[in-house]
Amino acid sequence: MFKRVHGSHAFNLVGMLGVLVVLAVLVAVMLPGFTGASLQSREVALQSDLKILRNAIWLFQVDCGCSPESLADLATTTSPAFGINSTGSRKAIGPADWNGPYVASVPNDPISGNAFFYYTSPVNGHKVGELTSSSSATGRDGKAYSTW
Repeated sequence: MFKRVHGSHAFNLVGMLGVLVVLAVLVAVMLPGFTGASLQSREVALQSDLKILRNAIWLFQVDCGCSPESLADLATTTSPAFGINSTGSRKAIGPADWNGPYVASVPNDPISGNAFFYYTSPVNGHKVGELTSSSSATGRDGKAYSTW
């Protein structure tokens, strides 16, 4: 009835290799865009987290007259007993002064995956209550994340 010509209805090896080469080229062109977008999203998350946490620290300082002893104090549901003053000494906090929690939770640094650096004593030019990225890498803008 139907006469079949050998190989006319099937993929041949050369055709398959051609398709694989085209797909490989497409992946090679698109992959850098995806990795760049991933880094960009982590950098935006870092900027956002730094802003939120710095605002929370500032509110804590305004309310209590001192900085929190740790970042965890920003998310606690009860007043911490102590904060730290500008020299790094402990200062008692009155429960009436504390209006927290100031954040729902304290995130990790989205770049390094570790906790943020929070300074509880004046050291190496950093002030008490200062918050920086824990990453030692450099951002796409050429500045170290720790200076953001």
